[in-house]
Amino acid sequence: MIKCPRCEQPCSNSKQNEHRPFCSEKCKLIDFGTWANEENIISRPAKSEDFYED
Repeated sequence: MIKCPRCEQPCSNSKQNEHRPFCSEKCKLIDFGTWANEENIISRPAKSEDFYED
């Protein structure tokens, strides 16, 4: 069992949990909304080398 990153309730990280790592669709949508509203940001600009593995 893991904790939901949104509400910290215990939830499953198995393939049966279609909302993983969240506990529910509600928590998943709330998290998506914070990214869409730019309340969450990546701390530095992504560079092209971040997308390639050596």
